[in-house]
This record gives sequence, C-alpha cells and structure tokens, in this order.
Amino acid sequence: MKPKSVCLIGLLFFVVSYVLFSQGAKLAFFQKPIDFAHWFNLIGAVLLLSFNKVFPKNNLNTVASFLTALGVIAHIGLCTIDFIMWSFGDDDNARMQLSEHISNTPSILFPFIIIGPSLLFIGLAVHAANFIKTHTLKALMVILGAPAIGYSFFIMKNGIYMLLSCLLFSLGLALLLYRKEDSQPE
Repeated sequence: MKPKSVCLIGLLFFVVSYVLFSQGAKLAFFQKPIDFAHWFNLIGAVLLLSFNKVFPKNNLNTVASFLTALGVIAHIGLCTIDFIMWSFGDDDNARMQLSEHISNTPSILFPFIIIGPSLLFIGLAVHAANFIKTHTLKALMVILGAPAIGYSFFIMKNGIYMLLSCLLFSLGLALLLYRKEDSQPE
C-alpha cells in the first residue's frame, strides 16, 4: 500500500475516534464488546507515522519526524492506559484509584498523558510548517488545528469543538498530502 493511502486511512481512523470521543467520556467506558474509540485512535495514530515518509526531506522534516514518532509512541501508551480504564467498566472507584495513581507517578503522567501525546500533533504541525509559504491556508489549518484540539479538550472540555478542531487539522493534512507541487501560494 502506498504511504499516502496509509496516511489517509490513518486520518480516517483518527477522525472516527474523535467523533466517538466527542460523545463524552461515559461512552468510552461503556462500549461493548471493545473500546472502539481508543482502538480507532490507536490504529489511526500508528498509521499517521506514515506522514514522515511523504513530506519533503529537510532539516525541519527531520525534527518533525522525530516529534511525530515520539507522539505515536506516547499515543500507544495513552491508549493502553485508556484500555485499562475502560476494562473497569462501571467501577468508578477502581478507575478513580488508577487515575490517582497515574497522577502521582510523573514518569507515566508526563510522557503518556500530558506531554507525549501532544508531540504527535506538534510533529505533524511542524511538517505542515514546511508548506507555510507555498500552501499557506492548508498549512495553517494544521498548525492552528493542532493546539485547538488540546485547548478544546483540556481547557474548554468541549467535545464538539474538539471534533471540529480535529476535522480542521485532518483536512489540512489531507489537502497537504495531495497538494500540487507547482501550485502558486494561496
């Protein structure tokens, strides 16, 4: 399969996961027989690693590829934690105890909850920065969509804005993926 196709499939999986996440936390814990939201997110994140292969090779790409890879690793860890949380079902007490334990363990909290997963968005936004002069609007969709996802989730705690931010981010990446090389600046 071509890397561009893998990228598109990854974006599709990632967006579907955000559609499910936008429905609220309770939905994630009561999906049966499996936690579809986090499986889609995990598969999508891993497939997004293919963006490292499709964008121009330069120094900025090297940094972006490294950040994207770290972000994918962190997403794997985050999804693993979320699978464990999901496995508690309706046992809110057990979920709360695990959450408290993770919050008190900086070696898990920072790389897999707070900082690490953001690196996927940062890495892909840095990839998009390569196109700021030639495909300004598309690049800005990614660059602005990336922090908007985190802001809408952590600060606003609004699933709809999070989904809309993810759609903006993903659409920008898809448009950059199929950009015309001889295109004039937008």
